[in-house]
Amino acid sequence: MDEQADLILMEIEDHMSKTIDILRRDFAQVRTGRANPSILDRLVVSYYGADTPLRQISSVSVVEGNQLYIKPFDKTILKGIEHAIQASDLGLNPVNDGVGLRLVFPQPTEQRRKELVKDVEKMGEVAKVSIRNVRRDGNEHIKKLSLTEDDEKGYLNDVQDITDKMIKKVDEEIKIKSDELLKI
Repeated sequence: MDEQADLILMEIEDHMSKTIDILRRDFAQVRTGRANPSILDRLVVSYYGADTPLRQISSVSVVEGNQLYIKPFDKTILKGIEHAIQASDLGLNPVNDGVGLRLVFPQPTEQRRKELVKDVEKMGEVAKVSIRNVRRDGNEHIKKLSLTEDDEKGYLNDVQDITDKMIKKVDEEIKIKSDELLKI
């Protein structure tokens, strides 16, 4: 067995796993009608002149199944958080109770759910393309090594096996998210 080729296989698997992790994070951003605090991960608020992630200046909790409650650590920033949410592309209208903000997630219509499933499938296809690009690059690296024909073929088969396994994981993630979106 060739150490360089083994390292290449490990790198390929690592890169592909990271692609799936990114896909899961992207899926967490897709609104399902159920409250998920991760939808606020990309939201930043101007706090004393610095853009600060919302999660660093407040606590976010799930109330019931379709509501988030945002309670800032410093009450003076409440209006700033409210404005940041309204200015974002979340499409949510926060309700200010003087202590925190309540975000109610309306149930998406059936048509909107189907659109979201299509978006999820597109995200999955992007992840698959990324995995295939990693496979291509890995194959090129293995072919550059001075391996016997049989060893090279074996390693290329290993790369394909890893690719097939990761593509299957992407399909599973798509199915899980699609089922979640279509569930009422």
